[in-house]
Amino acid sequence: MSTIHFKETTSSTPEQFVAALTDFGPGRSQLFGNSADKYLEVHDRGRQEADVTEGSRGIWERLHYDWSDPNRVVMTTTDSNLWGGHSGHTYTFMRRPDGTTDVDVVVVREGKNLRGKVLGAVVGTVGSRVLKQAFEKTVKAIEARDNGGGTAERT
Repeated sequence: MSTIHFKETTSSTPEQFVAALTDFGPGRSQLFGNSADKYLEVHDRGRQEADVTEGSRGIWERLHYDWSDPNRVVMTTTDSNLWGGHSGHTYTFMRRPDGTTDVDVVVVREGKNLRGKVLGAVVGTVGSRVLKQAFEKTVKAIEARDNGGGTAERT
């Protein structure tokens, strides 16, 4: 099992970040590179939770999203072609006195089969840098969206 931890400071508010995380409409992949539109399926959505399948490049997972706490979004993997056990994502938001927000992300990857176990080990070592870069792009794309720039184009 691999646990990856990232932290970024953003000009977006917690509400803006939660709104982006829970926007399951077309173009999601422009904010979240590992969520290709062709994999996206919303099974159920309530006011503070959703059941969504998403993924990219042959990897998919079904996630239960819970944003009932305004300072935290917990995404628990309920099914996947690779991930099982305690897999998921937790985003925690802390408002700073200067108006910015600290975003703390914990990603847990527990492989449920050989391919998942191998990829989980890679993600926990050299792959964490790639995930960190993707997270930094996500933060910038959400900031651009919040500042009226529409969805930022990925470079």
